[in-house]
Amino acid sequence: MNDLGPRTLLDVGQAIWDVTAEMSAFLLLGFLVAGLLSVFIDPQWLERHLGGRGLGPVLRASLFGVPLPLCSCGVIPVAASLRSHGASKAATTAFLLSTPQTGVDSIMITFTMLGPIFAVFRPVMALLTGILGGSLVQAFDPRNIQKKPDFQMAVSSHDHTPEKLRGFWPRLKAALDYGSVTLPGDIGKALLIGVVIAGILAALIPEDFLAQYLGRGSLSIALMMIVGIPLYVCATASVPLAVGFIMIGASPGAALAFLIAGPATNAATITTISRVLGRKTTIIYLLTVAVSAFGGGLLLDGLMSWAQTSMPQLVMQMHEHGQLGWFDHLSAVVLVLIMTRAWFLARRRGCCCDDEDAI
Repeated sequence: MNDLGPRTLLDVGQAIWDVTAEMSAFLLLGFLVAGLLSVFIDPQWLERHLGGRGLGPVLRASLFGVPLPLCSCGVIPVAASLRSHGASKAATTAFLLSTPQTGVDSIMITFTMLGPIFAVFRPVMALLTGILGGSLVQAFDPRNIQKKPDFQMAVSSHDHTPEKLRGFWPRLKAALDYGSVTLPGDIGKALLIGVVIAGILAALIPEDFLAQYLGRGSLSIALMMIVGIPLYVCATASVPLAVGFIMIGASPGAALAFLIAGPATNAATITTISRVLGRKTTIIYLLTVAVSAFGGGLLLDGLMSWAQTSMPQLVMQMHEHGQLGWFDHLSAVVLVLIMTRAWFLARRRGCCCDDEDAI
């Protein structure tokens, strides 16, 4: 019994480090790109292109939201600002749906941990979710009455708009600050918890544990969707959890359902939508998340089954873990140092996600 304890702890620790090393290089690149986007994309330019009626603003809002590095708490003031500056209910809903599901950083980590098919399919589903939700709001709740949000829209500590920063070097400095301090500080706690849980699942739970009880069909997808809806996870930190679920038997589609439902739903987002956009839009929002999570999961499982026979090398990449080199371990060390520094600096500055009950 005494021999089992230390051995188990070593296995868990090794699994946690392997997950960290596997995702570190792409996550660091994602942080850099996210920092550049946060500074060089003008929020007022977004606002100008999301006004008006019709499906054009809905499509643009969904497209703009996919790469933006905004977690669910960060998207709230941006969406409220878009609405108060003329964006329609439909466009605002589309933006709220597509943005928190993914971003350049989460796309990078999805590619390295879940493979190219999953990495492409995830942002496509985020885009389609936004278009679907915005179109439904346009059809069933077309009123465009402007209301001031009844909560304070505090300016985030990483609000480096081009109006405030003049010149290339100040913007580049602000981008590096966002990518190495603000964003890691925002998601650091959630990412740590996600990596630890993924390591525990990989080390302690037998492979196909879930599959033997739930199978790999609609029941597994529905369960992961139900788990994800009340459990807020940010887009990046949710990826290690999804990997852990797959390793113990969840299907790729079930993992996708979790990745859609988790980042897109939490108490703050739902409360904001209800206040700013109304109860009907809130219901449409939740139904869209549920339909997209379940339907997207079924589609991905079908696509993976087809790719298993037609392009097996792409599917195999999702299951090949542990082939780590010195660069992966070095990247993990750099990531740990950056996250540690960001945590201390974020506590000093104040973090937009401090009050979130996030995982």
